[in-house]
Amino acid sequence: MINSEKKRYIELGNFLKTRRNRISPLQVGLPVGTRRRTPGLRREEIAQLAGIGLTWYTWLEQGRQINVSDQVLESLSKVLLLDDEERKHLFTLAMKPLPNENDFNKGQLKDSLQNVLDSLETSPAYIMDQRWNICGWNKSACRVFGDFSQIDQLERNVVYMMFCKNEYMELFEDWEFHAKGIIARFRVMCGKNIADPWVADFTNNLKEKSADFNLWWSMYKINSMSDITKELVHPVVGKLVFEFNSFDVSDNPNLKMLIHTPVLGTGTIDKMKHLVTS
Repeated sequence: MINSEKKRYIELGNFLKTRRNRISPLQVGLPVGTRRRTPGLRREEIAQLAGIGLTWYTWLEQGRQINVSDQVLESLSKVLLLDDEERKHLFTLAMKPLPNENDFNKGQLKDSLQNVLDSLETSPAYIMDQRWNICGWNKSACRVFGDFSQIDQLERNVVYMMFCKNEYMELFEDWEFHAKGIIARFRVMCGKNIADPWVADFTNNLKEKSADFNLWWSMYKINSMSDITKELVHPVVGKLVFEFNSFDVSDNPNLKMLIHTPVLGTGTIDKMKHLVTS
């Protein structure tokens, strides 16, 4: 019986073959010739264009269980003219996470995502990328955490604000608890993207700006995202209590939606209504 990992590699091979067969030589600048028995490109042509060995590429199409680097996958994506969805599928079949991409600099969020944020009228919510940059938000989030549109994009980062933005830090009733927690969760992300040079630049900058970050970062504590209750002290309406949850964005694994839901019986919903209508 074929195990699930072997099935995945077979699926990868079949995916590569179908994508190879749909490309005409003219699309990649090769002569059509007269001896082509099947449509599409030959294996040796794909291997040459991608800069990899023919034998190794043949093994890939045959579904052999070999390790594929990110660089090879990116090269194949370009040679096979894959669109975004196909590229994501290729990385998934190869059991590789998509290379870190800073979605913050890619422009506006999809309208559908912004509509979800806007529908959460009394729940502060925002979307962050893999580097924890905030790249989308709703009105409630601005009323509680500050107007994100007025924050420099290089500082519009959840970790940076927790340690370097006084107005943001002062919101937390138990700032030290939440600051240590955010470091522990952020380190998990850094471990997954250890090759990203941005990680070292960002953390070194924070070490210089915040003695607390410098001290706690060196402790190497880790903790994945879990259910969290946030108690905030807002300068206008006073105490706010939220349940905090994180959700993956289905069509973009580099994005997460973070939602603060008012805890019933704390008066938070009424206070949020006042904030968003004032």
